[in-house]
Amino acid sequence: MISYKFDLATMKPVVTMREKVQRLEKSMYSMPQAECPVRHYFANGMYAREITIPKGVTLVGAIHKMENLAILSKGRLELVTDEGTVTLEAPCTVTVKPGAKNAALALEESVWTNFLPNPDNETDTDRLVEVFTHSKASELLGGKDNPQLIAQREREKLEN
Repeated sequence: MISYKFDLATMKPVVTMREKVQRLEKSMYSMPQAECPVRHYFANGMYAREITIPKGVTLVGAIHKMENLAILSKGRLELVTDEGTVTLEAPCTVTVKPGAKNAALALEESVWTNFLPNPDNETDTDRLVEVFTHSKASELLGGKDNPQLIAQREREKLEN
């Protein structure tokens, strides 16, 4: 049995925002990966992951397992969420929902920081990626198993 969600008024398939973000992510595999420095901060019982996103860069975030707070401390972003697209301007604090697949376009150089509980005071950042997201560190930005970097390396092999 095959089933599809349709808008009965238009008879067009209903595509969720998450599906759109996943399509965007796959289309980005054919593009070179931008440098987005990531920094990690620790305090007793807390972990913060900060990323700097250069102006003009589009990125797709990891799916978080738990609700957390994020602060845009610098810049302006267009953020695509399950509820639609919003423009955020620093300073701005948002709640990141578990299970959401978001994308962002940096309208200016931006600094985004997620704040997460860390009751065990874990400092292995690769382990923390697995604790807080449905990803492995090697799959994320700059990681050896990142699909975008793998595709980029394949293109470079073909060009040489």
